[in-house]
Amino acid sequence: MATQTTTQPASFCEIVRAHAQTQGDVAAFTFGDEELTFAQLDEGANRVANALTALGVTKGERVSYLGKNHPLYFDALLGAAKIGAVMTPVNWRLAAPEVAYILENAGSRVVFIGEGFADMLAKATGDDSAVEHVIGIDAPDHDGTDYRTWRDAAPAEDPDIAITRGDDALQLYTSGTTGRPKGAVMTHGSLLQSLDPSNHGDNIRDWQQRTPGDVALLAMPCFHISGSGNGLTTMIAGTTSIVLPEYDPTQALELIENYNISKIFLVPAAIQILLNHPRVREVDFSDLTHITYGASPIPLELMREAMDVIGCGFIQMYGMTETSGTIVALDPEDHVPEGSPKMRSVGKPLAGVEIKIIDADGNPVPTGEVGEIATRSDRNMDRYWNLPEATAETIDKDGWLRTGDAGYLDEDGYLYIHDRVKDMIISGGENVYPAEVENALYAHPAVADVAVIGVPHEKWGEAVKACVVIKPGQALSEAELIAHAREHIAGYKCPKSVDFIDALPRNPSGKILRRELRAPYWEGKERAVN
Repeated sequence: MATQTTTQPASFCEIVRAHAQTQGDVAAFTFGDEELTFAQLDEGANRVANALTALGVTKGERVSYLGKNHPLYFDALLGAAKIGAVMTPVNWRLAAPEVAYILENAGSRVVFIGEGFADMLAKATGDDSAVEHVIGIDAPDHDGTDYRTWRDAAPAEDPDIAITRGDDALQLYTSGTTGRPKGAVMTHGSLLQSLDPSNHGDNIRDWQQRTPGDVALLAMPCFHISGSGNGLTTMIAGTTSIVLPEYDPTQALELIENYNISKIFLVPAAIQILLNHPRVREVDFSDLTHITYGASPIPLELMREAMDVIGCGFIQMYGMTETSGTIVALDPEDHVPEGSPKMRSVGKPLAGVEIKIIDADGNPVPTGEVGEIATRSDRNMDRYWNLPEATAETIDKDGWLRTGDAGYLDEDGYLYIHDRVKDMIISGGENVYPAEVENALYAHPAVADVAVIGVPHEKWGEAVKACVVIKPGQALSEAELIAHAREHIAGYKCPKSVDFIDALPRNPSGKILRRELRAPYWEGKERAVN
């Protein structure tokens, strides 16, 4: 008897179309008092597809979104995808010249904007801009085309254009902490491999299982993979996302109480903000089954507090825009309050993901030795937009993607992250990885937040400096903190100096902007190494 094979969907458009037919009345997104069901989402996307076609948008063309999180962003994304166009969300926290660069780089003729961004877009688009059509999503400050009016005037018939797994689907721009941001191009195939566990058969973990009735809180920005990726995940799963325009701990706690939210993705900085909220210990978290977290390291003390206060399962995720999201995860059973060596890791590769550690020449290094993390899977981005040289530097001919992160694998296959390769400090010939120092400093009870950087030193080349935020009502001296560090890490890793500051600069994905911290110390230097 022949084995029956199941054909995988070619695009997430197919999946949403099927949900509209089988569970059309289920809410795909909830936003305030509004609900967008799967039937409404699919029909709205059909209209968007036809309306974009009427504007002359064709397969492969980029359209952009500048605004805070909104369900109609996914409506527009799906509509663009139905004709093979590619959504390119823009970081709304950028300055106008940075927005202008991304719009120009993407070549977007159509831009959707949210409330409050009309002035920003006007500053970013001059007379020579390629932008021809601006469509406002709940944007009363925008006096041009209204999204719903524009969309609903178009036919509701599905354009029925063939989309393949190899077609471009989403273009997200990297954080741009150094140089110009690059557009990472994800295909339908890479996104489905990353976001749809059914692609991996029985090789998925318990926390990846789909549960009917799951409700996710979408709080991370949609211009980041953690936002767009999580919204697409619930669309693909046929479950519901409660959308926050931007992360707000007060609103998050209210939604957790009122909407039986079962899953959330947060960056460590957002977890810290939540735990500092005065109401956090009054909230009933019993419906919350999992919090997934990632984008930056998390100190053990913060993780222990989160486990104690919230009490759900925690999953640490490691991935990047260029891998369409998560490629490695630390399971809930590896999170133990008393701490363990495994808790210092980010876990083991997910199904279908290969990981290896390489040296500067691309050669594998022995187990336990630190090097650059490289990964190969069908989740990897297709390319950097219009940057063939940068793509070739990142992805080799065999499909291995260099992450730019330093780490090592242990004998059990767990991956440990030290830091970005470029953030490594070389002091007196010794490599110092900031994350290791930061974990030691964070364990001090007076430390609220900390970042470690390398600064010029005449004798040692570079010296370790800590930039520290002290908890309200606490006192701490430089000498006390350095003495504390010496109790936990080797002397050469300890800070030689400490700056006490009000807050650490972070990008919207929660990553510390070390470049901003380093800048005053390296001013006038030819290179940011010594």
